[in-house]
Amino acid sequence: MTEAASPPTSGTHRWVSLMVRDLTAAQRFYGELFGWEFDAGPTQLGPYVRALRDGHPVAGISESAAGAHQVVAWLPYIATSDVDATASRIRECGGTVAVGPIEVEQVGRLAIASDVNGAAFGLWQGGPRRSAPFYGPAGTPEWNELITADTSVVSKFYSVVLGYEATPEPAQPEGLDYLTLRLDDRPVASIRGVGAAALPQDRGPHWITYFSVPDVDEGLKAVERLGGRVLGEPEVSPFGRWAKVADPEGGNFAIVRPPGR
Repeated sequence: MTEAASPPTSGTHRWVSLMVRDLTAAQRFYGELFGWEFDAGPTQLGPYVRALRDGHPVAGISESAAGAHQVVAWLPYIATSDVDATASRIRECGGTVAVGPIEVEQVGRLAIASDVNGAAFGLWQGGPRRSAPFYGPAGTPEWNELITADTSVVSKFYSVVLGYEATPEPAQPEGLDYLTLRLDDRPVASIRGVGAAALPQDRGPHWITYFSVPDVDEGLKAVERLGGRVLGEPEVSPFGRWAKVADPEGGNFAIVRPPGR
């Protein structure tokens, strides 16, 4: 029995995208690291490619305009059934909308916004879901986590704007400022409060995407061999063994081996 296609549920994380200064170099780095192939995507906002893993679209990379000075960072896109109404709520709750909402080549509508603490994220109002999320051995987005000074105010922002329930993990250590964002009791993302002093001075609050790898240690070696940097020792969590890294242009992300894979 085939399940009928339906629009993605509002609040789910549907896509991740990266804007870089050198698109060719970024394709080389991520292609070798994750086994991605690439095809051309919509060029409405500039040069753009879709990353494919085993033929499945998993991420997007775009090239910034010459002379632009923005932080290189992975951006999660969150589904909404009404991007205009969600953009209005963002403004009402103290956030900002930097781009859009705009039409994207007749496939959907998007906006790029910042939360009340300044962390950027995208909104996507698109057509029917084509298939279930694809999870592979390497290079597929597994999780998005917001890194911010503290979770108290920003968790209320996302709850009002996107309908999340923000809850602590039952067994988390005392004093850890960490919340899971849930929809209908299903975890979809998380917020980690690290204190203002621990936020990177070059980017402040930001989202970080975790990509799957078959072996974290081998992944770290590959990151360095390809010109990236390792930003911390591997750690173990209920979601798998992971480590934070950066690509050659400074775009932060994490690699993780999920449990059971």
